[in-house]
Amino acid sequence: MYRPHKRLSEPGSAPGTLRAPAERRVENVTVTVLTYAPDQLVETRCSSIEETLAALREDAPGVTWIHVAGIHEIEGLEALGQRFGLHPLTLEDVVNSGQRPKLEDYDDYLFIVMRVIHSAEVVAGEQISMYLGRGWVLTFEEIPEDAFDLVRERIRRAKGQIRSAGADYLAYAIVDAVVDHYFPVLEKLGERLEMLEDELVEDPGRQTLEKIHQLKRELLQLRRAAWPQREVISTLGRQETDLVRRETRVFLRDCYDHTIQIMDLVETYRDLASSMMDLYLSSVSNRTNEIMKVLTVIASIFIPLTFIAGVYGMNFDHQASPLNMPELSWYWGYPVLWLVMIGLAAGMFTYFRRQRWI
Repeated sequence: MYRPHKRLSEPGSAPGTLRAPAERRVENVTVTVLTYAPDQLVETRCSSIEETLAALREDAPGVTWIHVAGIHEIEGLEALGQRFGLHPLTLEDVVNSGQRPKLEDYDDYLFIVMRVIHSAEVVAGEQISMYLGRGWVLTFEEIPEDAFDLVRERIRRAKGQIRSAGADYLAYAIVDAVVDHYFPVLEKLGERLEMLEDELVEDPGRQTLEKIHQLKRELLQLRRAAWPQREVISTLGRQETDLVRRETRVFLRDCYDHTIQIMDLVETYRDLASSMMDLYLSSVSNRTNEIMKVLTVIASIFIPLTFIAGVYGMNFDHQASPLNMPELSWYWGYPVLWLVMIGLAAGMFTYFRRQRWI
């Protein structure tokens, strides 16, 4: 479910002021460092950013990828920012998760914010912050959801050209992994849409309406994440910067195409969810009309019967005048009255059936 983001900085505080989140989504910070070249790979895991900085080599060959899971270690973030020359405003955006996906160029590095979707049952995502520099990539996430396990596995096994390509190709692989996480979520949402359609046709109820509202909120959250993300990937593939090689831009264009497919699916599902809401209202209206039709038919049948019963329920004395209910003195008056009432009800019912009103 979408929840508005709560800012961490106090009103009037200096720009770039870092404050730890009040609610931690992970207790301990974990840092994974991958330093690789075509013919070598060094992988280390640290329990703090300070420990990571102490283990970093200035002359490390190839590409260095530092991935931080947990954004509440403020002193470590500030030290990491000083080590790589990161602008304080970008570090503030890292800590204040919930940013709109964006791309900022700081000459020596690119700062990229994206949103990855993890859960398919109930759409839930988190912010991924990434720095792309010359020979290094920094990524930050709130919780260790292993969104980039396949990228790490490709580096370990030297699959494809990721070990021989530069840091820009690693950044592309990370962006592509973020985009690919949307497709299984959309597949699950499509299955939920099909189930809701069957439920709407068979037996729509109040729970069906709640499911439709929940689905529409999740699709809106997906749209809020995917729409600006498309602009980020498009700008990353077209921006004139020496941090992204021409060979990598070809792959970014393919990633941009995937983002367009995601947007098309999201818009299609939103239209389906809106039409399902109309279908639900129509189904409820049709059920109400069917109920009202049955009640109207029953009332129409009993109106003349009630009239007859009301007439013969009046207190007339037939001995005072031969015009005062002479039927009351008939020997077969009661059975005849029942026959008349049953015949009248049967005749009206038959007429309604022939008219296809019931």
